Order: sequence, then structure tokens, then C-alpha cells
Amino acid sequence: MSAEIETRLADLGITLPQAAAPAANYVPYVISGSMLYISGQLPMERGNVAITGHVGKDVDVATAQRAAELCAINILAQAKAALSGDLGRIRRLVKINGFVASVPEFAEQHLVINGASNLLATVLGEAGKHARAAVGMAALPFNAAVEIDAAIEIA
Repeated sequence: MSAEIETRLADLGITLPQAAAPAANYVPYVISGSMLYISGQLPMERGNVAITGHVGKDVDVATAQRAAELCAINILAQAKAALSGDLGRIRRLVKINGFVASVPEFAEQHLVINGASNLLATVLGEAGKHARAAVGMAALPFNAAVEIDAAIEIA
């Protein structure tokens, strides 16, 4: 399955980045039994937060969906680091929690997090279908527009 995932990533033109180091006093992932928990990932690209601001004011839905895709790419990068490079150990993406920095009147957080859900389902296939939450927030670290964490069942 690892080769299938890598092929899907290549077909999408995605090269997973180096997994980001934590920005505070936490670890980027924890493995407990058959579960891998990935800490919240920001829309990082080339070492910087690529999309900042509040959705509904500074950021439109399409750009926020791209931010969610970047978060998903960084989730996969962390999973690859946690699993010694073997994404084939992923049995199931159990759940993602999506946080969207948005103005109070914005109510389409679910559409924003679809950016991550769609990418993860495409890359992981059946194992990428997941439960999720999409929540509006007043602000996120480093003024990021989106942050997403994940719970993954592994072999």
C-alpha cells in the first residue's frame, strides 16, 4: 500500500515536505498501541505559514481550502516520519479535527475542511474516509487560517 500512496501523491504532483518540528512544548506525534495521533498541523509551505488571516475577511473559501490541503500534506509528512517512512502502515484515518480562523458571521467551515478531507481520501483511498469536526476559531497560532490534527489507526 505504501507504493500506492506514493504513486497517488506523485500523480497529484505532491512531494511530502520534511516533517515540521514542534513550535512549543509538545511532540509532533504520539503512537499509543495501534493509534497514531498527529498534533495540529498548520498550512506550512517551504518552512513558512503560507496562508494567514481570517476566513470571511482576509481569506476566501477557495484559498482556505488550499490551506486545509497544506495541513493535510503536513499530516501525511508527520505520519511518514512517525512510521519510519512507511505510509503503508496506515490502516485507517479515523478522525481529523479542523480549526478555521474565521469571522463570527462565517459559517462554511465545513467547506474549508473539505480541502483536507478530499485530499486525504484521494491519497489514502478507502482508508482515508474519516470522521471529522470543522470548527470556527477566533485565532490560530502564527495567524494561520487553518489548523488540523489527526487520529490514525496503524499496523
